Amino acid sequence: MQIRIETGNKQHEKYASVIAKMIERAAQKKETILALRKPEFILEKITQGKSVIALDGDIVVGFCYFQNWENDTFIAHSGLIINENYLGRGLSKKIKKQIFDASREKFPKAKIFGLTTSPAVIKINHELGYQSVTYNQLTDDEDFWKGCKTCSNYPRLMEAKRKKCKCTGMLMDPGKI
Repeated sequence: MQIRIETGNKQHEKYASVIAKMIERAAQKKETILALRKPEFILEKITQGKSVIALDGDIVVGFCYFQNWENDTFIAHSGLIINENYLGRGLSKKIKKQIFDASREKFPKAKIFGLTTSPAVIKINHELGYQSVTYNQLTDDEDFWKGCKTCSNYPRLMEAKRKKCKCTGMLMDPGKI
């Protein structure tokens, strides 16, 4: 079967729970820094066209979404997940590139950012033009930072007054390219 990478839409609604469980399993298995997301949240990103989903037939093999912050000044790419049976096939890079292109097309002047601990994602982000930055260069939107609450390192983030954590802050500023 050939893997398809598509922009999320109504026909992908049925995968929201599967994706939420994939994120939860990855967070537990890796004991890593992943913010958990409820199926309703994933469903919203899918139906808004703010996600990319990779499928092998009916098997979800990857996912990523984006959100707008501060009146579209910032766009955050989040939730990149790959089905463990499909690792090592370059899917992360393909999904990140597609979500990057989709968000740049919809919001060409927005600064795109993300938080990650993954060396592979850091590498992909650098290839897409992101730079590692301090957290004060990212959005100030309280709702964005509330999204970190389900991460195991949230107390550390709050103790540091949202200035640092284990994640690397990364930013692509179209005004500087």
